[in-house]
Amino acid sequence: MKNHTRNRDPIIKANILVIDDDQMLCDMMCRQFEYVQYKSACAHTLRQGLDLLNTSHFDVVFLDVRLPDGDGLSAIPEIRQLLYNPEVIIITGEGDPNGAELAIKSGAWDYIQKPISPEKLTLPLNRALQYRDSLLNMKRTPVVLKREGIIGNSPRMMACLDSVAQVAGSDINVMLAAETGTGKELFAKALHDNSGRSDKNFVVVDCAALPETLIESSLFGYEKGAFTGADQPREGLIKQADGGSLFLDEVGELSLTLQKAFLRVLEERRYRPIGSKQEVTSDFRLISATNRNLDRMTQAGQFREDLLHRLRTITIELPPLRENLADLKAVAVHHMISICARYGIDTKGFSPDFFDVLCAYAWPGNVRELIHALEDCINRAKYEPTLFPQHLPNRIRVQVARSSVGPKHKMPVQDTAISEPGHSAVIPSYRDFRNTVITDMQKKYFQNLINSTRGDIRTACQISGLGRSRLYTLLKKYNISRFGWDSK
Repeated sequence: MKNHTRNRDPIIKANILVIDDDQMLCDMMCRQFEYVQYKSACAHTLRQGLDLLNTSHFDVVFLDVRLPDGDGLSAIPEIRQLLYNPEVIIITGEGDPNGAELAIKSGAWDYIQKPISPEKLTLPLNRALQYRDSLLNMKRTPVVLKREGIIGNSPRMMACLDSVAQVAGSDINVMLAAETGTGKELFAKALHDNSGRSDKNFVVVDCAALPETLIESSLFGYEKGAFTGADQPREGLIKQADGGSLFLDEVGELSLTLQKAFLRVLEERRYRPIGSKQEVTSDFRLISATNRNLDRMTQAGQFREDLLHRLRTITIELPPLRENLADLKAVAVHHMISICARYGIDTKGFSPDFFDVLCAYAWPGNVRELIHALEDCINRAKYEPTLFPQHLPNRIRVQVARSSVGPKHKMPVQDTAISEPGHSAVIPSYRDFRNTVITDMQKKYFQNLINSTRGDIRTACQISGLGRSRLYTLLKKYNISRFGWDSK
């Protein structure tokens, strides 16, 4: 680790940190920064870089992906949550589209592939610094965010809450993209509670729960006599949200017919209740949520592209629980206290290995599944003061036990390497034989890894002990797709 400063005292415009294990590259980059009178420092391991970031103020961090002691991509959220909130520019010698996507989604400013030239450094660095200058010149009023029911302060969670704070005060359409059970409705409510519409209705429409025959009348309302059983006029949910917020949960379940009708409502804020001759208006703020891939549905003709563009003016991606284990303990404690209070019993403690098991499980049902598991635990423990892994549902314990046992392989034997006495055979060199066997074994290992994790990269990294970038590189090497797991 080395600091680079000039002999004279220049007018420092920015502080820059380079984290890369290539010392020659670090020296070259820092000399380039010195030339334009920037102060710079470099670190050759992730730990050294994080230590510098925690003790000094840096505006921009150039971060390598593959470092001796860790994966740079996984450190982006932690770096972005530091006091000075430095911008992160990824530099990598292995161009990887998946890695680039992960970097941007994690909050990186840019993604640059090596070899690095001065020209490659200049534009993203200048743009990042201009952006930071614009933020410094803005007068911001501190805001206390209302976040009822949203538990956790991990970098991933705080990034989502920052997005809520940024857009809550506007009327812009927001889409919450997340798996089932991650708390989409809690975030939608937070958007409403922190907006200027908080004193009006927050109306929830569960598009997946409403029957096809009822969803139109529920949304738009109807006049008396519009259909059999319509004895009285009924105000629709869209009208109930007038002045407030309308939350369409699982919007991907809307039929194409209703998608077309709702598109006009979004464009004009006008619609006609069933059986009415008059149009009515409703001034609502739209928040939608989905656990489906709407881009893929659009390509398949199952979702209107023009509606999709209007729904997701801003998208907030909520992390699944398995990718946000830093908050798992806080979430578990919060809901344990709530469940015990509901049952009228004393709160319980946790054995240390209880959380080890929770962290080892993939939680396909996310926080909702965790809550149900805790209810089961507390019911099993009854009046015992401490929860142990033995109190967890067997399905969770079995899954964790199975995942802890690595696949066993028999060493393949190549026919060309073995022959019976008196028969000739082409015997490869030991080195070639060993390389062929190792390659076959590695390919089978990664195929089994993707199949067993159903393509979940986070879980695959935990099982294999590899960083994301290294795992993606090996999958690419052996031509294995993360989406190619066997669904049977």
